[in-house]
Amino acid sequence: MSLAAQLRVKRGDLSLELELSVDPGRTLALVGPNGAGKSTALGAIAGLVPNEGTVRVGDRVLDELPVEQRRVGCVFQDYLLFPHLTVLENVAFGPRATGMPRSAARQAASDWLARLDLAALAQRRPAQLSGGQAQRVALARALATDPEVLLLDEPLAALDVEIRADVRAELATHLADYAGLTIVVTHSLADVTALALDVIVLERGRATQRGSLAELTAAPATPYVERLTRPAPVG
Repeated sequence: MSLAAQLRVKRGDLSLELELSVDPGRTLALVGPNGAGKSTALGAIAGLVPNEGTVRVGDRVLDELPVEQRRVGCVFQDYLLFPHLTVLENVAFGPRATGMPRSAARQAASDWLARLDLAALAQRRPAQLSGGQAQRVALARALATDPEVLLLDEPLAALDVEIRADVRAELATHLADYAGLTIVVTHSLADVTALALDVIVLERGRATQRGSLAELTAAPATPYVERLTRPAPVG
């Protein structure tokens, strides 16, 4: 089922006015400078930020549902893992928050840890994980809720440069197998290239360009897009 969102949010000096749509199996990248409203847009879709517009997935109006019933999974840049819980318990927290019984939640967590090659880490705590491992645990927790919509808010920003490319490649592989729809917020052209088929450029709360990365590169509509897509200097 496709997502169609009309986002109208006012937060302090930010006024966000954005319409977007995403089809199942596709990833949309939201890019733009700091303060453009990218994370606010994700928060409005997830139900964490008040929205005066409407968010629909298929025939369901998400604005009419409590957060735990929206079937939206979120991965934030700092992952927000609970330091006192094991990896298994962290992942099980996601489905338990939606009302799943404890035993079923633990089984769902075990299944996702196996799928993301994390089973051997089930009894570790977050402090014992590498950045890439923590990112995969956060992704497993989001996917264990069986979301229709997956929201990734700069999921690679907290990683060291040395491992970011490897984790980006892993994330691209997992998203390729995800049947739902994904929106990723990023400042990185490499993230867009690896993860997203569609791009919306957001500046000062408004979409200034839409299309594929190739379309943006061929005809940048604003100075920000030109800087974003300009090849890095050699030497």
